[in-house]
Amino acid sequence: MAGARWRQFIERRDDSSIFHTAGWLEAIRRTYGYRPVVFTSSRPDEELKNGFLFCEISTWLSGRRLVSVPFSDHTALLADDPDSIPVLLSTLKQKIEQKFYRYIEIRPTSQQSSIGFGLGKAEVFYWHKLGLSQTQETLYRSFHKDCVQRKISRAERENLAYEEGRSEKLIKQFYELQLLTRRRHGLPPQPLSWFRHLADCLGDRMKIRVSSVNGIPIASIITMTYKKCMTYKYGCSDPKYHRLGGTIFLLWRAIQEAKRDRLEEFDMGRSDLDNPGLISFKEHWGAERSELVYWAYPPNLRPDVNRWGLRAAKSIFSRMPSALLPAMGRLLYRHMG
Repeated sequence: MAGARWRQFIERRDDSSIFHTAGWLEAIRRTYGYRPVVFTSSRPDEELKNGFLFCEISTWLSGRRLVSVPFSDHTALLADDPDSIPVLLSTLKQKIEQKFYRYIEIRPTSQQSSIGFGLGKAEVFYWHKLGLSQTQETLYRSFHKDCVQRKISRAERENLAYEEGRSEKLIKQFYELQLLTRRRHGLPPQPLSWFRHLADCLGDRMKIRVSSVNGIPIASIITMTYKKCMTYKYGCSDPKYHRLGGTIFLLWRAIQEAKRDRLEEFDMGRSDLDNPGLISFKEHWGAERSELVYWAYPPNLRPDVNRWGLRAAKSIFSRMPSALLPAMGRLLYRHMG
């Protein structure tokens, strides 16, 4: 699937993202065993004209289903001719009716969020993107004075140490902070192997950034770069050091790097509609908000695996011994793709 034809197809399309790449798909396959598959109307002997990317998931909890794409904020439906979209969706719906799969879920970009065609809305999120066309100075002045600019200044006064890369040391530092953050939010952590596989499969497209004070890691983020976009995918921190602005400091370093590399966009990812704190945090950077609508077919059959898993986790996570938390993540995320 992720051969030369697929790589050439996504490279020539402006609407492809890091979530379409062979590296992202291979990390998913290694960690969770999901099989990537592309549906297309193009013949095997010709250049791809369209391609709908999915991962095939089969678990005892959710059954056999197609998701485009697990653990991705969005995965645009790629088609040179928009008229081919309903044709391919019709083919996918036939797979459901023929009992190949229980249901399908697609996560198109905001430009495709009114896709319809007999599918039902599964979930709705906000999606924030920061344009990078302005000068660095103008961009900085557009940030919220109290919530961003002053925290950047505070972090610089504190002389926070900065380290970046994909080493095992940085992966472990990130994961320790991730455990703290996920537990604080009542959520299970993804497996450590997921982040190791991302580092291995994405290579220099992925970067772990860690800020420290007196040798103690206090915040970490993971960014991924593809074409003209840098994506902020994961962030975590130690609440004891929030006053030092470690996460703000790291995001500013990432944005500065994106500007130096002449990237055009900083993707800050999706947010739940009922998470006003995260939404405000992203908008304090001047990021533009749009809607992400996920669609499913059949519209009334989609098992609510994600919500079930999170509710179950939240009810027991805070009382679970720390040593068992990674095992909880390994158990749940296999079903939650």
